Amino acid sequence: MATQHAHADDLRLALWHVALSRDGPGLLLRDLHVPDQDLLQVAEAIRRADVDVLVLTQIDFDALGTSLAALSDLVSDGHRYVLPLASNAGRPTGHDIDGDGRLGEPEDSHAYGLFPGQKASGILSRFPIDVERVENFNDLLWRDIPGTNLTDTDAAADIQRLSAGGHWIVPILIDGESSDRTLNLLIGHAGAPVFDGPEDRNGRRNLDELRLWTMILDGRLGTGLGRPWVFMANTNLDPERGEGYRRAMAEFLSAPLLSDPLAGQVSAHWDDPGPMRVSYLLPSAELLTGDAQVWPALPGQWHSLITVDIALPDLALP
Repeated sequence: MATQHAHADDLRLALWHVALSRDGPGLLLRDLHVPDQDLLQVAEAIRRADVDVLVLTQIDFDALGTSLAALSDLVSDGHRYVLPLASNAGRPTGHDIDGDGRLGEPEDSHAYGLFPGQKASGILSRFPIDVERVENFNDLLWRDIPGTNLTDTDAAADIQRLSAGGHWIVPILIDGESSDRTLNLLIGHAGAPVFDGPEDRNGRRNLDELRLWTMILDGRLGTGLGRPWVFMANTNLDPERGEGYRRAMAEFLSAPLLSDPLAGQVSAHWDDPGPMRVSYLLPSAELLTGDAQVWPALPGQWHSLITVDIALPDLALP
């Protein structure tokens, strides 16, 4: 087993938009109980990276975290703490979102999904997670975001939730369960700004999902974001390439309140539309960063595991 980063001044954080989603509820857990070569390779990649806290942004949700616990057992690298994070994928709206005259299709959910719980997120951690103080912004309606790009002509404008894959603040207890010293993780997964028409509904929604993060960072939403923090999200938006509002992503990355130790590095290895950067691990500016790496993509996986080592400063953390 690799040497674990056991001290608060030496943490390795990881983000991976790894394909751990299946076409029906319970199927991922079934597969984890009898893992195939792909799952064994995923577990080995996590073990090899020797991460203290891993955020996964494409894993099926179950409320008890059974699938995450099974994955942790498969990895077998000291991740005692797990937290499943439910997205809006597969949650029905009761409306014909795509206007095809049929209800109850994946396209008619708050975010595309075959069932509630598909393509959610989760955390594997060697450090305790303060589950009582997790903040969840997934119930916010798109129409209620100031300056929203939702229009009155958009389907289900009165009930559509903004967040597709999720927006959370998750405190990690760095010095153990009895400590108040926390590192706040800003975890999310945005919908892709594609798969629509000239109305650009998905592009506008993706833009507002990024704006929601800006509002959280500015303290306009939530109970007040404590520092230090690390932004760990798949925004589905490259600042230079592909569709979507690229300038907004570039402006987000240039904010002085954060650092970007993996600037310009590709995280998604698509044949079409080509290599892009869509996943981001961005520490707040006061955090000292060490090694940062984009790991090679596994066979059959489009996204790379990304890791950043951080050293926590001697601050009076909330």
